[in-house]
Parts: sequence; structure tokens; C-alpha cells
Amino acid sequence: MLRILFLSTPVLLALGGLLTATGAAAAEAPAKTGQPNILFVFTDDQAVDTIRALGNSEIQTPNFDRLVASGTTFTRCYNMGSWSPAVCIASRSMLLSGRSVWRAQKIYDTAEQEREAGRWWPAYFKAAGYRTYLTGKWHVKASPEKSFDVVRHVRPGMPRDTPEGYNRPLSDAEDAWSPSDPKLGGYWQGGKHWSEVVADDAVDYLRQASAEADPFFMYIAFNAPHDPRQSPREFVEMYPPEKISLPGNFLPEYPFKDLIGCEPALRDEKLAPFPRTPHSIRVHRSEYYAIVSHLDRQIGRILDALKESGKQDNTWIFFTADHGLAVGHHGLVGKQNLYDHSVRVPFVAVGPQAVAGERIDAAIYLQDVMPTALELAGVAKPDHVDFHSILPLIRKETTQSSYSAVYGAYLGLQRMVESDGFKLIVYPKANRLRLYHLAEDPLEKHDLADDPRYRPQILRLAKALRENQERTGDSLSLASLLPAE
Repeated sequence: MLRILFLSTPVLLALGGLLTATGAAAAEAPAKTGQPNILFVFTDDQAVDTIRALGNSEIQTPNFDRLVASGTTFTRCYNMGSWSPAVCIASRSMLLSGRSVWRAQKIYDTAEQEREAGRWWPAYFKAAGYRTYLTGKWHVKASPEKSFDVVRHVRPGMPRDTPEGYNRPLSDAEDAWSPSDPKLGGYWQGGKHWSEVVADDAVDYLRQASAEADPFFMYIAFNAPHDPRQSPREFVEMYPPEKISLPGNFLPEYPFKDLIGCEPALRDEKLAPFPRTPHSIRVHRSEYYAIVSHLDRQIGRILDALKESGKQDNTWIFFTADHGLAVGHHGLVGKQNLYDHSVRVPFVAVGPQAVAGERIDAAIYLQDVMPTALELAGVAKPDHVDFHSILPLIRKETTQSSYSAVYGAYLGLQRMVESDGFKLIVYPKANRLRLYHLAEDPLEKHDLADDPRYRPQILRLAKALRENQERTGDSLSLASLLPAE
């Protein structure tokens, strides 16, 4: 019997009629023989450069490294963007509904109706005979208790923060914030660090599942490493700020910040002082690494519990994050931008057909995990789902992405398209295009938009952006900025 841990892996099942392609759940559950378990591990604000095995030699992540070594890593995984400064809301709405960003916005306030109609990720697993579990961050407007069979410790968008956590550290003043002091609340609200609580729940769920015949779908959603970036002293002391490198694209201030929605009043950007100083960014990055390493330890506990459950061989694990984070890249701190540090995330699939240690460069969206997991469960992709299964890539049936270009958006202030090693960013309010050759400039430091030699690339990407706007229902007019074909 195959089980799936949500870190992703596909299994072909001839269970025709399990669900109709309209999105409504079928009345009869299919036979469970052959259905894999799915373990979905979801983190918050975790950028693609926070895992040692993926190239960051300063951070310690032995259990994330363990996942990378055990499964298939997608090196170009993206979040499509957001209609809200709370990017996680849009990311999770897309994930659970299967809709692209602007279509997900339309159903955000009626998510409970989507759940009732069966057009909801866990609803399909329930109809397919799965036992479903949730712990951790939710942040959408559908009932978590009605979405899953077993629910514990549903968390809000972020732990409660305090004024001491903002505009810090200042070079000429003592820092009132301590990332390891439980008295400041945040992740310690309730008496135990939230990441440890999520891992406790996941371990307990796996113990329950080991004694059950039904396949399981576990949605394990950490708030970490979202700010306030708190972790026990042991982890904070692993990363002395003076030993932390600045990002290679560090800037004291991003020149267009006020015109792209990243002004000093934005909550995320208020965390560090303006202009950014090397000291403040090193401190923030050291605390970011610390909470990631603490999170990594919890991931190890879950992986160990899966092995002990006896279900590991029949489980797909899918690990990803809702979006990335700047933490000093380009003079920015938050995720409300379209640079790779904020739109790219880690994505690892571990399962029966995933090749251990493999890297795949074909572009995907993190929300592709939704139709991927449904395919593994034998559920036909519903008509309303805009994302695509990545099983053909994992199975080596193709090497081509389902997307000819990667599209990204933030409010009405930023648009992005990436294709064939180039990225075009559009700032309507700033009346500005930015062009980067990612193949040669992965840190996006050298803007080529004003170089006439790159006019063909701009024309090609402008056409791709218009096509993706039409495809996703993006009504923002860019006619005054994008060159004609």
C-alpha cells in the first residue's frame, strides 16, 4: 500500500470516476489499494538560499539536506505573487484552491463556499478515502476544522510581535530585542516554541496513522521562519552576526522602494532601519539562519517518526515554502518584491519514483504540488485548477516545463516575467523596466533594460508578459511601458 508524505511524489492509479473533472467530490470512495500517503511540509518565508545542500555554506540544515539527498529537488520553483502585502494569504489561497493568483483573489472571501462545494485540496483527499490531518498556519477563510478530519493548534498568519522587534538593531543604541527570550512572547506564546508544537503534532499524527489502514494526507504548516525570528539560545549562538556574510547584492536602499510598495511604512520593511547598514542586515540574517536551523531540527523529528511508523516506503513527502524573503538583498527585508530571493522557494519531492539527489531545472510553481498530489491519489485534475502535475518531470517522461514563462505580480505595482535565462520586471508607477540576464547574473545586480543590445529580449519578454496577463486574468494595463510587438 503506497502512502504519501507531502513533499511530493506521483503514483499512477486506475481509479477512474473517483472525482469528476468539475471539481465536485464523488460520493463513493475508491478502493485504497495502492494509494500512497502524502506528507506535505510547508514553511513560511523560507527563501531558496536557506539550505546548505542547495549552496549556502554558512547555514546548518542537516535534515533539509537529508531531504535533498533523498529526493528530487526543483531548483526553479516560484510563487506567482500576491494581491496583498500579506503574500502568504495569496500563496495559500492558490495552493488550496488550485487557482492562479487573480482567480484565487476572486474566491478568497468565499473560500468556505469553495470548501463546501468540494473545490478544496483536502476535500478531494477526503473523498478519495484519505484520513486528513492539519497542524499549524492556515491563513485562509475556510474552516480548518471542517477541511480536515484531525486538526490541532491552528495558527494565525504570524506570532504576535512587539515594538522591540522593529527598526533594529541601531548602531548607536542598545538592542532591546532578544530572539531567544521567551518573555517577549511571539513563538513562545503558550509556553512552547510553535515549531516544536507543530512537530509534536506531526509525530503524534504519524503514530496514529501507523495503526490505521486508510492512507493519510498530512498538511504540516510551520510559521517559521517568519518574523519575529525567534529560536532557543543554542541556535542563536550558532550564528554570530560578525561571521555572517552580506548578500552579494546588498544595498543601503532600493531606489524604487517607495514606488513599488516597499516603502518604510510597510510592516516587513520596518523591521530593519533605513538606510540598511551592514550591521543590521548581518544581525537579521543571523537570526533568520537560527530559526531555520531550529526548524530543521523539527523536520528531522518528523522524518524519524515517519520511518518509525512503517509507512515511509509508501509515502510521498513534499517540502516547500509559501514564498521567499529578501533579508537584506537589494536593500529590502520583506517578500513584497519580484526578485528571485523573494519569489523562488525550495521544493523537494521524496517518494517511490523520485530519484535521490536529483536536481531538475524546469520551472514550476509551488502550487503545482496540489494537482501532483491529487494525481498520486488517483484523483483527476479538476477543471478549475490552473496548475500542473510535476509527475511527468519526476518520472522523466519530459524535461520541459508546463510553463513557457514564469509570471509574477504584486498588487498593481509590479509585474515580472522570466524565460530562457532572462527576467523582465515592470514598475508601472515608477515608469520603469528592469532586465536581468539570470544565467550570467543570478543576483540580479546588473539592469540591462537601457542597453539597446537587449531590445530583442525585452520584446520577447513583453509579449510573454502580455500572454500571461491574459491567461491569468490580470487586467493591469502596461501599454505605456511595454514595447509593441
